[in-house]
Amino acid sequence: MTSLQAPQLAFFADLSIQVGPAHEIGATPAGNRRVIPILGGQVRGDGWTARVIPGGADFQAIVSPTLAQLDARYVIETDAGDLVYVANRAIRSASPETTRKLIRGEPVDPSQVYFRCVPSFETSSPALAWINERIFVGTGVRRPEEVQISVFLLD
Repeated sequence: MTSLQAPQLAFFADLSIQVGPAHEIGATPAGNRRVIPILGGQVRGDGWTARVIPGGADFQAIVSPTLAQLDARYVIETDAGDLVYVANRAIRSASPETTRKLIRGEPVDPSQVYFRCVPSFETSSPALAWINERIFVGTGVRRPEEVQISVFLLD
């Protein structure tokens, strides 16, 4: 059996997402549930920009002392006026001490955290219709008031 060629990564966009204080739901069957409001932000792609529309949220489950499962949902609007729905599933893994700092909203060294995501994009824009039919991956950093994500097209 012949192995297929590994997919390549192509830069898609850098996102800077402003977030508010967490709503701590508490221990549930899915883990320690938290909801982080998305307040806005900026997106910069290769030759295009967009803004993050306030009103989305990051739905988190802290499932162990070292692992968080993240599910962010929000809308971006390109400078051309196109709306794009973003659904971003991620995992964030770090030592128990670093995880506690992240939950408290304290700054941490990004090299101490494994933060990877699989965002999907949906739009009705004819100019951007191709993003409905592609897979993207990303890497992120959580800062006290912002999440930074670099997204790549899996080519």
